[in-house]
Amino acid sequence: MDVDATFDAHLTEEGVRFTERDAGLLRAIRDEGSLNGAAGALGRSYSRSQQRVVELEDAFGQLVERQRGGSGGGGSSLTDTAETLLAEFDRLEAEFSGVAEVAETVLAGTVVEREGELGTVETEAGLVRALVPAGAERVRLAVRADAITLHAPDGVPESETSARNRFSGEVHEIVAGVAVARVAVDIDADTDLTVLVTQTSIDTLDLAPGDPVVASFKATATRAYPAVSVD
Repeated sequence: MDVDATFDAHLTEEGVRFTERDAGLLRAIRDEGSLNGAAGALGRSYSRSQQRVVELEDAFGQLVERQRGGSGGGGSSLTDTAETLLAEFDRLEAEFSGVAEVAETVLAGTVVEREGELGTVETEAGLVRALVPAGAERVRLAVRADAITLHAPDGVPESETSARNRFSGEVHEIVAGVAVARVAVDIDADTDLTVLVTQTSIDTLDLAPGDPVVASFKATATRAYPAVSVD
């Protein structure tokens, strides 16, 4: 099984993702009173915006009420379904932002190799590729929880390269929220690797404490800071 559990704020129905860009389009339709006005306000193509609304409606149901002609010249307004969808999306974003501020893993290590801005850092969990400051040897690595992808052990994409860090581990704990879950993965370090995913991803991966997983994250999403020595 090949499952990517990277978190970004979105809602999914029938394989169609409703994202911040889609939410912006619906809000603009509400504010401008028409799809044409919304596209103009956002600097987007009218035809592409119209096509996107159709794609969203095929998955989520009718989102826009269209009035044609008449003394007012026609226009568009959002349906109750659209308002409910926007409210759900706003709640998801609010929950994510509340936990993402503190959701990161910090690993201490020593820079053992450099290649331009990128370096290889030896940590207790293994070698980590990261953006490292010039001249630093002892560093602390900060890995954001929303930058990590979880895979089933037999589902790691072949396309993954050395530009990504990869660790095999075991699910230690799952802290479920309404829409977002925080997963602690034991990677044989003093601290667990904290991963932020949607509840939908938890269900798709069928994750439970004790399950083996593979966590990966980009080297360019991993930043090293000089460690401060305290004598």
